[in-house]
Amino acid sequence: MADTSDFRNGLIIKFKHGLYTITEFQHVKPGKGGAFVRTKLKNLQTGQVLDNTFRSGESVEIVRVERKKYQFLYKESGGFVLMDNDTYDQITVPEDKVGDSSKYLKEGIELELLVDDDDNIITIEPPIFVELEVVETEPGFRGDTATNALKPATLETGAVVNVPLFINEGDVLKIDTRSGQYVERIKNK
Repeated sequence: MADTSDFRNGLIIKFKHGLYTITEFQHVKPGKGGAFVRTKLKNLQTGQVLDNTFRSGESVEIVRVERKKYQFLYKESGGFVLMDNDTYDQITVPEDKVGDSSKYLKEGIELELLVDDDDNIITIEPPIFVELEVVETEPGFRGDTATNALKPATLETGAVVNVPLFINEGDVLKIDTRSGQYVERIKNK
């Protein structure tokens, strides 16, 4: 068992019957009363973020995980087929483990899997930014860059993202997988 003095960003702990990663923490020593640690915890299964306060020195259970690099090969009826970059072994991951990030996966993209000691997949992390081609959107017009108006665009993976009016079909866009938002246009046809 560890305690609050072992806290650091990215540490994974068992808390309230789930696995949480510490995204922020701050040791606070008020003038009156005992010291405590204020934290922001993110649930690895649901993505929910919650604030929690631990007493200084309180025991917590740390979960040991390993990060493994896998390459996304293709989607099949049973889930997503991934290949280990070191051993070239292929595994099939159920769709519910991939979650919302599945709409940004295209063949060849590299993913990071968090795996516990028993080789159970805890979570799958896509790259922060992906480059995807626009396959369907309304045509853009010259001069539409002055306003912040947005229009929907369907990407090659089927994801729909709001983009500026000057984006056309065939443009390659940089998308933030954490928020699902357009970042910039990489190139156009």
